[in-house]
Amino acid sequence: MDKKTYYFVGIGGIGMSAIARYLNNNGHKVYGYDRTRTQLSIQLEEEGMQIIYEDNPNHLPENIDLAIYTPAIPVDNQILKTIKERNIKLEKRAIALSEIIKEKKVIAISGTHGKTTTSGLLAHLLHSSKIGCSAFLGGITNNYSTNMLYNANSDYVIVEADEYDRSFLQLTPYVSAITSISADHLDIYENKENLEQAFAQFANQTKQEGRIFLKKGLSIEPKDSIKTHTYSLTDIESEYYAWNIRVSKESYYFDYHTPEKVYYDMQMTYPGIHNIENAILALSIAINLGVSEYELRASLKTFKGMKRRFDLQLKTQDTIYYDDYAHHPEEIEATITSLKHLHPNKRICGIFQPHLYSRTRDFADEFARALEHLDDIILIPIYPAREEPIVGITSKTILHKINKMDKYHVTKEQLFPLLSALQPQLLVTLGAGDIDQLVEPITQFLKDNE
Repeated sequence: MDKKTYYFVGIGGIGMSAIARYLNNNGHKVYGYDRTRTQLSIQLEEEGMQIIYEDNPNHLPENIDLAIYTPAIPVDNQILKTIKERNIKLEKRAIALSEIIKEKKVIAISGTHGKTTTSGLLAHLLHSSKIGCSAFLGGITNNYSTNMLYNANSDYVIVEADEYDRSFLQLTPYVSAITSISADHLDIYENKENLEQAFAQFANQTKQEGRIFLKKGLSIEPKDSIKTHTYSLTDIESEYYAWNIRVSKESYYFDYHTPEKVYYDMQMTYPGIHNIENAILALSIAINLGVSEYELRASLKTFKGMKRRFDLQLKTQDTIYYDDYAHHPEEIEATITSLKHLHPNKRICGIFQPHLYSRTRDFADEFARALEHLDDIILIPIYPAREEPIVGITSKTILHKINKMDKYHVTKEQLFPLLSALQPQLLVTLGAGDIDQLVEPITQFLKDNE
């Protein structure tokens, strides 16, 4: 393979950094820009990539073979403008990824919720088996501390198929899966019907010799010519499901039903009742690819989950603290439900940072209903990401719709005095913005206040 020079505009993004790692791993030269230096971008630097944090085109290297950018980069970015002016070959992340993996058997996990944990678990199941895989993940796996797994000897590559900006339509998977379809990214799709049509198109791009796995109940009808399976948490009408779910010594146990047999007493130490459903999907794909029962049982038990997905940060005699990426009302509800299932007698305090002004506007009522399942509700200001402010839309838009007394709106600076007053037994941080930067300070604060 010829060694090339790649430039990433927005290299610190979770999807971008996985591609950068893959190319770097294959001996190519990788350069990049990002707005802020994070723990992830520091790791990329340590792996040999050269990254700048100033929007200055003077730092662009000579002879770039391909520049890759994420749709999250604003149009007035000077580096991106200069790349276009110099006629350097430029591709969106999704197109670049599809070209890199086109010779492989692609396992594409899609859905508005659940895809990161499912992809991470499936990668662990295959990586731990004789089959092996490469993987481009939308989160950092706690087992391997990375978002990219590389295996030159395996035909299989797992990708998290992102519906944002219709990116997943660049893929022609060998195996495709859809975990959920909830109204989201309405800035792109306008309505749920258009979103469902895009998911249907994604499923129908599955190769004829491949397979489709659908969450039971989704209104998607793939082509009859592609073999399709259904799965669910406990719906016995689906082909793959769990039964007899119980908790013992901080592990879940369940009986895994498949069309061929029942796998009794499967053990999963990773918490969250919704993660059992993700496990059903991952196990079902792995079985169909030929992973043995012994391999499945051993690796399911050792899966440590994904960073920021039901991620246990602290557990002491008095305080438990989880961090979660949930940023859609259904995700928030699933996380709180799982917390109540695991800790039925604890008072739950949640800190939520809304992500995007448009999503806050579109789902304010639904956010309020989901957050009402908490005992104490703390809202911090919206993380704007790629958006400009919308007049009249703030975190208080949600706050005013919450029908509970124990609700608070604070800045990040006001958060710690409030936590000191509330003394939470069980705390959870929720959101997809920069709330992750509060995780370590909150953990330290809770330890200091034991």
